[in-house]
Amino acid sequence: MNKTPATPPRVLMVLTSHDRLGDTGRKTGFWLEEFVAPYYVFVDAGARVTLASPAGGQPPLDPTSAEPDHQTDATRRFDADDEAKRQLARTQRLADVDPGDFDAVFYPGGHGPLWDLTGDVHSIALIRAMFDAGKPVAAVCHAPAVLTGVSREDGDPLVAGRRVTGFTNSEEAAVGLTGHVPFLLEDRLKDQGGRFGRAEDWSAHVEVDGHLVTGQNPASSAPAAEAVLGLLR
Repeated sequence: MNKTPATPPRVLMVLTSHDRLGDTGRKTGFWLEEFVAPYYVFVDAGARVTLASPAGGQPPLDPTSAEPDHQTDATRRFDADDEAKRQLARTQRLADVDPGDFDAVFYPGGHGPLWDLTGDVHSIALIRAMFDAGKPVAAVCHAPAVLTGVSREDGDPLVAGRRVTGFTNSEEAAVGLTGHVPFLLEDRLKDQGGRFGRAEDWSAHVEVDGHLVTGQNPASSAPAAEAVLGLLR
């Protein structure tokens, strides 16, 4: 008997639209590796990837993440991938996204999400809908900040009692931005009752608690995407 081919998973990736790094006068946005490494993990697994952002269109790239020292095989692949660049330039408006159209959601980091996505009503509603439906909800580096605006049905923070990780206080100090971000992510997650796990600074570390997936830093981006695929399987 012939088997019906499995339907490719539908993954939504949500990027920031915020481009100002606090009071530094510098630009920020999404971190290139944290987008492209998971993107190619999903694409290479046959997933159908849709991109969205609060403003729609081209999301701002943190220029530091495009510097030579931060390039990887995935970023070099993206640099030669015209179709992926076209897709990035045409992200959907987050307000127009239907959570029912997707099997998982993944938030790349960069400092931008600390400002716009943490309190975005459409992002909060999306995460709550996906989480309540038992679908994987994933965020890496600074992007676990998006979870801290979400409450469960009982009113408790979504992360309360759950194993989570994210960009650590010591990593923030190492990049010299402790005094310029709106809050320290590690502290915020702990304050909301998250059971914060971590590895050494800049080492890959992923926490999976049920269908909640979080990654500590850029090195954790691809492993976090692999964890999402594991849940989808």
